[in-house]
Amino acid sequence: MRQVVKEGFREEKNNRVAVWRLEVDYELATLYEAMQKENEDQIDLSKRKLERLRKEWIRLNG
Repeated sequence: MRQVVKEGFREEKNNRVAVWRLEVDYELATLYEAMQKENEDQIDLSKRKLERLRKEWIRLNG
């Protein structure tokens, strides 16, 4: 039973990592676009989102 639970957690983590990568890619693209347009509000928002994602990455791999 423990093995089944561990496998479930491992699969869930792998799925979250895949989604996390997509979120980071999207947010980096958004940040790049905001920088090109010199949109300070969007730059700040993207930086905050990327910081949250960085902390999540540490939690996932810690």
